[in-house]
Amino acid sequence: MSFNLFDIASSGVRASSELLQTTSKNIANVNTVGYVRERTEHMTMIDNQVGRGDTYRLLNEFAQKQLNRDTSNKTFFDQFVTEASRVDTLFSEESNSLSTSVNSFFNNIQESLNQPSSSVARSLVMTDAQSLIEQMDRLSGIVIDQQSVVNEQLEIFSDEANNLIQNISTLNNKIAAVDGTSQESGSSSLYNERDKAIRDLAALIDIETLDGPNGSKQIYMGTGEALVMENGTFNLFSLTGDPDPNFKELKLDVQGGKAVPLEVDPSKLKGKIGGLLAFRDDILVPAQNQLGQMGLALADAFNQQNHLGMDANGQLGGDIFNIPTVEAFNYQGNSNNATMTATVQPGHGSELPASDFIITYTAANEVSIQPVDNKGEPVGDAAIATVPASGIIDASSIQVATAGDPNATPPIPPTVQDSFGLQLNVSGAGSEGDKFMVKLNSQASTSLELATARPEDLALASPIRTANDINNTSDATISVGTVTDVSGFSGSPLDLTNGSITIQKTAEPDEYTVSDGVNSGTFNGTPPLSNVLAQAGNGFETYGFDFNIEGTPALGDSFTVEFNEGGFDDNRNGLLLADLQNGEMVRQNVVSGEKADNHKTFNQSYTGLVSDIGVVTHQAQTSGAAFTALAEQSEAWYESLSGVNLDEEAANLLRFQQSYAASAQVLSTARAIFDTLLNAAR
Repeated sequence: MSFNLFDIASSGVRASSELLQTTSKNIANVNTVGYVRERTEHMTMIDNQVGRGDTYRLLNEFAQKQLNRDTSNKTFFDQFVTEASRVDTLFSEESNSLSTSVNSFFNNIQESLNQPSSSVARSLVMTDAQSLIEQMDRLSGIVIDQQSVVNEQLEIFSDEANNLIQNISTLNNKIAAVDGTSQESGSSSLYNERDKAIRDLAALIDIETLDGPNGSKQIYMGTGEALVMENGTFNLFSLTGDPDPNFKELKLDVQGGKAVPLEVDPSKLKGKIGGLLAFRDDILVPAQNQLGQMGLALADAFNQQNHLGMDANGQLGGDIFNIPTVEAFNYQGNSNNATMTATVQPGHGSELPASDFIITYTAANEVSIQPVDNKGEPVGDAAIATVPASGIIDASSIQVATAGDPNATPPIPPTVQDSFGLQLNVSGAGSEGDKFMVKLNSQASTSLELATARPEDLALASPIRTANDINNTSDATISVGTVTDVSGFSGSPLDLTNGSITIQKTAEPDEYTVSDGVNSGTFNGTPPLSNVLAQAGNGFETYGFDFNIEGTPALGDSFTVEFNEGGFDDNRNGLLLADLQNGEMVRQNVVSGEKADNHKTFNQSYTGLVSDIGVVTHQAQTSGAAFTALAEQSEAWYESLSGVNLDEEAANLLRFQQSYAASAQVLSTARAIFDTLLNAAR
């Protein structure tokens, strides 16, 4: 009996010792990050003895996977909100407002209209034009700085992810080596270290885990791509920029570069990396493109209107702003030596959407022009254009989409594809499949410049002036005229610097004669006369300007149009320059319905940009708060199952101490009985 008692007491002491060791280990690791608490359980053996204990980790894999998913979502919005809030604050600052600069610029144009001959008033306009460019450059600089920050953080985070992927693969190999052996129960630190690495990886990207052979874990991205596979193989992230080296794209390379890199869809990533890419695609890219688009639309519209006026030196107006020309990015897979530059086709700035473009050779002398959104996805239909011998592709090169049918009832006009306001200049030969990316908007946002700093170059006057003949007997009057093209002002058939156009009523009831001293023509028109030169025809409609005659002219009444030589205190073209502030010059969408309002004013466009940044940031803050609450709830659930509770461990420690003491007392009693029996037998 004493022998059985001795054995029972010995197994009890051993079992209590194992329980105390497990409890002590739990208490010692209460502050160890990633530690999963352990429990030791014993089975009853023969003769009511306690067998050797099995120690295992208290882990609920469902709770662990849920925590990893919620961690990915939380860190995604944390990263996005951190970056977006900074840009939102900077753009909403009144001192950074582009609208303030635009308003100041046009207000000074309005002031100059009161004193068209004042060089001081003109100087203020040019000063504000330079300030407007500098303000746009500052805002673009903010965006570019943030893009640099994104690239730097992407490098850091991708390196962290690669290190974690390699570490998980290494730990898988170590765990597989002890799986099913006697050393498995003592290798819990390997499992804890691997679980922590998986959770750290989940903070960077969205992942899913699957159980592999021999205790290993296979890791997949949320989009399905494999990161850690069987037998210790793994894939790693790489950052490349094709075609733009400054625009980093995430790719997945098989170890050793033995397979073609996989494209990673950034819109489906979570974690910090996904938050960075979403911030870049949803905030930075649209902001940079819209800033450049506004600058190009304003510069082009102002230049074109200034061309239609006359400056302070009595010359036709020229460019006030330099429209930049940018280099297109060649894709690495191009097989030929073609290069390409892009700019705005003069007079077509309002057709430019806030997007990038992919130009693809569809044949040796034909290209498609495809707008793409902020994620690089095609938007709307591509335009097809021929590549002329000059290499200059513009609206005249865009092919007609449908021929139409003039004989139909009603007639169907031809459909011309959208040129998107681009002018491309191609050098060298391209091959079918060669591609280029044009980032005109984003590159132009920091490269706008003034073409002149001379106040005299501001064309406030109109190049024509009209007059009623002093001998007219009726109260009919000629309008001031509207100029649409000045290309004919310095050559045949019209040269207003040497002559004038005369319009005279030559017969009743409504016959009029138009003469410029070289050409003449007669037409019939019913008063009041609108667009007189267009009605006259005979080549007069091509002169680039027109006018109306209000009232009913009497027989013999005549009216003249002549070059506005001197243009002293004339502000008629200046009025049109000032009115550009209210003109809807900025295109909103690539695809739009026929009746949709697809253009906004400069101020409306900038206000929309600031509003969009604010809305996206606020939505991210709201979603971030929700996912933070979910992550906290998941972590509390996970910790309640796998975390160390000191109160519980303290109670276990006291219980196991008492059990150990009791077993030791039984052992002492058994020894005393055994000694008594030995002494009695002597």
